[in-house]
Amino acid sequence: MKIGNLDIEKKLFLAPMAEVTDSSFRKIVKEHGAGVTFTQMVSAQGVINNNFETLRLLSFSRDEKPIGVQVLGNQPEILGEAVKEIIKLKPDLIDINCGCPVDKVVSNNMGSALLEDSKTIGKIVRKMVDSSNGVPISVKLRLGKDKNNINILETARTAEANGASMLFVHARTRADRYETEPNWEWLKKVKEIVGIPIIGNGSIFTPQDAKDMIDLTGCDSVMVARGALGNPFIFDRFNKLINDGVDPGEPSVETVRDALLKQISYMEKEIGEPICIDKAKKHSIWYFRFYPGLDQLLDKVFSLSNLSSIRSLIEEHTQNILKGNFTNTQLSDINIKFKKKVLFWLTEETMEVIG
Repeated sequence: MKIGNLDIEKKLFLAPMAEVTDSSFRKIVKEHGAGVTFTQMVSAQGVINNNFETLRLLSFSRDEKPIGVQVLGNQPEILGEAVKEIIKLKPDLIDINCGCPVDKVVSNNMGSALLEDSKTIGKIVRKMVDSSNGVPISVKLRLGKDKNNINILETARTAEANGASMLFVHARTRADRYETEPNWEWLKKVKEIVGIPIIGNGSIFTPQDAKDMIDLTGCDSVMVARGALGNPFIFDRFNKLINDGVDPGEPSVETVRDALLKQISYMEKEIGEPICIDKAKKHSIWYFRFYPGLDQLLDKVFSLSNLSSIRSLIEEHTQNILKGNFTNTQLSDINIKFKKKVLFWLTEETMEVIG
């Protein structure tokens, strides 16, 4: 599959996710076979204003390429100016988010609020394309406002007509958020009416999920969001499933440990230990959620105050799993909780994940 001069082959995309897809996670995912990763979503206005936090989120290294940048905004002129700044960083792809259902985004008439105004989407895409100096522009869409207002065929045609090189289609409506099952039938319909690549998205948690989405809808590839949390292995497993016809299955716990420790090292180098500690705890839970003993990990990890103790706990936990020291954990229950809320160990959600 080609987008501009970029050949991604049949590999999967990593979705932009708030507080998740930092450089450390992108590098790990790339090492495990992702085709394209994304920075975290950034404000177009923040780019123009040279906002420090926005510019920090935009930064990436050469070894992370190919990489995309996703922007949020609703004014064609501002998005055009933002694109002019972003292309100086030499990303491989720039995406406009017209799919985020989070209240604070929608209330500002951005993200999936734009689904109700295909003409504005067209103007935004045209301005971004005209400002991109050849860098491909993609659009992240949902099916529509709700089940009574599905207009994905209209918005998809409009985006293509105004120069979009690719569409990411989350197979849910804005009202669905992440709670209902995605409706893959609409991906097939979109693929039938446009000539640019269509990337499916929505509740992809296993390599087989991704293959099924491609086989059943004809979409060109798949974007993985929540399914990649603690699970960068999904990308390499998918590549082997497509190329060899066999999914090698869940990695060994030693492989999980090594990937987690490597990500924490990348994280520490990128942002320093004080900020890294809470992130390391969160990712440790995600990595070990497929294995017995998660309750014991949860009991211990939040009391730790430095990376050395977190690394020691990771090693200790791995050895306990290998020795069979944990009673059976209800992994199916944990999986259900995770799909409902990625920070499933909290009583209140404090982070929105885009996907």
